Amino acid sequence: MKNLIFIIPSIILIVAIIVARRLMRNARTQKLRATPLPDEWIKFIENNVPLYKTMPQDLKTQLGGLIQVFLAGKKFEGCAGLEITDEIRVTIAAQACMLLLNRKTGFFPKLRTILVYPGAYVANQTSRQGFIEIEGPSTRLGESWQNGPVVLAWDNVKHGAWNIEDGHNVVMHEFAHQLDQEDGSADGAPILENHSCYGPWAGILSEEYQALQSKTKGRNRSVLDSYGATNPAEFFAVATETFFEKPRQMQKKHPELYDELKNYYKLDPAKWK
Repeated sequence: MKNLIFIIPSIILIVAIIVARRLMRNARTQKLRATPLPDEWIKFIENNVPLYKTMPQDLKTQLGGLIQVFLAGKKFEGCAGLEITDEIRVTIAAQACMLLLNRKTGFFPKLRTILVYPGAYVANQTSRQGFIEIEGPSTRLGESWQNGPVVLAWDNVKHGAWNIEDGHNVVMHEFAHQLDQEDGSADGAPILENHSCYGPWAGILSEEYQALQSKTKGRNRSVLDSYGATNPAEFFAVATETFFEKPRQMQKKHPELYDELKNYYKLDPAKWK
């Protein structure tokens, strides 16, 4: 009983501290979300991310707040001599935060650091052929680690953002992986709104993934890039790129897939200008 006398106040104090910190964090987040972007930052976005210009004004305003929170919580590091500038930070943040619009979600909670190279970089890659593991260099434009950083090549970030009709956007691709990995596994199934969403999601994305695999093997063209046939995680990332950059084509050729992504992202980019 004497021990309880000391333990209970300690527990109450710990809980009070946790609640106070959470309230302070929420207040800071709300303040950041209400802070307009500097004019210089808006110019960076307009110049480097043409997709931004097609968005309705209410989404642009919302995106500005998301960018403020994102940049306050993530660390950028330049690699291979690249100096991190506001242009780099804002251009990457704008594209990443488009995946968060209209949704109740964290700001990629497992991500702390974004590493940026000036161009394509080389990393070691382990592959398996039967029972033999082969390790060798691999040239990359971006990658996403489940409990580590997102890595991006700056020249590809700019190129992918500038051409909004090619279906290739390395930032959206890698940050879609971050969304997919939030539940602890990279399987093409991010955390959905409720349990009833998982059945239709699994059925439609599985069917579309298998169809893309068949088209890729037969060397037939698709709105979706053939890299999406690699595995379900890559399919979700490729489908995300296509949803934002080729929305009308996806809606026409893959209406059920488009609707699933529209329900998940709470956006309808086919209606943007």
